[in-house]
Amino acid sequence: MSPLAAYGLHRFYRRGGIEVAALLDIGFACVPGESVAVMGPSGSGKSTLLALLAGLDDPDGGQVVVAGELLSHASPAASARLRARRIGVLTQAGGLLGHLSVLQNAELAGVLRRRAGGGGGPSARELVDLLGLRAVAQARPATLSGGETARAGLAVALSGNPDVLLADEPTAEVSSSEETDVLRLLHALRPAHGATVVVTHSEAVARSCDRVLRLRDGRLVA
Repeated sequence: MSPLAAYGLHRFYRRGGIEVAALLDIGFACVPGESVAVMGPSGSGKSTLLALLAGLDDPDGGQVVVAGELLSHASPAASARLRARRIGVLTQAGGLLGHLSVLQNAELAGVLRRRAGGGGGPSARELVDLLGLRAVAQARPATLSGGETARAGLAVALSGNPDVLLADEPTAEVSSSEETDVLRLLHALRPAHGATVVVTHSEAVARSCDRVLRLRDGRLVA
C-alpha cells in the first residue's frame, strides 16, 4: 500500500471572470520510505499541490489517498482528524506557536496526534535532543535563528510519528551550512515506512531526495 498517492488532481481558481488552472491531471504514488522533491518556478502549482496533499484544500477533480484512507472530499472534521493522525506539515515559518517554548510546541503536537488516534515514535523531548535543540528547548520561537526555527518546526511536524511528512521550503531561511544540517536531520528522522514530500527551489534539497517531480504551469514535466 502506498503511504501517499495522488490521482488525477485538478485545481482551478477564478481570477476576475477568468478560470485559471493551478493543477492539471497530477498523479503520483510514493513507495514506503520514499522521499520526493517537488520543484518548479513560482506559480507552477507547488504550493497548491502541497495544500491538496495535506487536506487543507480540496481538488476540483481527482483525489488524495493517505495510507489507504481517502483524504479528499471528506468533511472538514474528517479531513482534520486524518491529517492530525497521519500527516506532519513543516511550513517555512515552522508552524510554531509564539507563546509556547520549542519543547511545548513539540509536546502539544504529540498530544494532538495521540488524541486523533496516532502516536508513537520518539517523545517530544527526544526529538528536541535529536535535532540539536536542547539548549533552546525552553526558548520562544521569536528568539530562534533561521536554522533553529527550521529544526524546531521539524520537531513539531514529526512529533507523534506521522505516516507522511510534507515540507514547504524547509531550508528557505537558512544558510548553506545550516541547510546541510537540516537536510541530514530531515532524512534521518523522516517516516521510515511512510512518505516525505518536500517542496523546494533548492537543487541541494532535490538531490537529497529519492525522486524529483517537476511542475510547470500546473503540469508534471519530464
